Amino acid sequence: MVAVILVCLPLTLPRVFGYEIYTVISGSMEPAIPVGSLVYVQPGAPEDAETDDVIAFYSSMDTGAIITHRVIKNDIVTGQIHTKGDANEKEDLYPVGYDYYMGKVVYSVPVLGRVLAFFVTFHGKIAAGSLIGLAILLQIIGGMLESANEKKQAKISQK
Repeated sequence: MVAVILVCLPLTLPRVFGYEIYTVISGSMEPAIPVGSLVYVQPGAPEDAETDDVIAFYSSMDTGAIITHRVIKNDIVTGQIHTKGDANEKEDLYPVGYDYYMGKVVYSVPVLGRVLAFFVTFHGKIAAGSLIGLAILLQIIGGMLESANEKKQAKISQK
C-alpha cells in the first residue's frame, strides 16, 4: 500500500500546488530533459519568461501537442517567444504566441513519465489494480498471522 502511495504522490501533490504535469515524448530537449521524463510546469505570465528558461507551450499547429523548449528570446512588443530545443540545431520555425504559452518547467524527473504512460494503458491499469489487490491481500494475511500468533502466545502464557 505504501508503494502505491509513493507512486501516486509525485503525480498528485504538485497539482495541489498549481503545477501541471506532462510527459516528454521527443528528444528535442536531450540531454537536459530525456525522453520519458515527467516535467512539472508552473503556470505564469508569458511576459515573465526569460532567456534560457525552459517553457511549455501548445503547438501552433492544431494538433494540441504540448512542446517543451528553451527560450531564446522573449519579444514583449510582438507578444512572441522564440524557442529552440536543446538537441535541435536551429531555432524553432515559428515563435510562440503569448496565447499558446503554458508556463515554466520548474522540475523534471527522468523515466517517471514512462511509468505514468504505462499506467494509463490497459495493461498498466490491470497492473495497478493487481498491485492494489496484492497490497490488500498482504494486509489481510498479515493481520490473520498476527492474530494467530497472539492466540498462540496467549495459550503459552496460560500454561
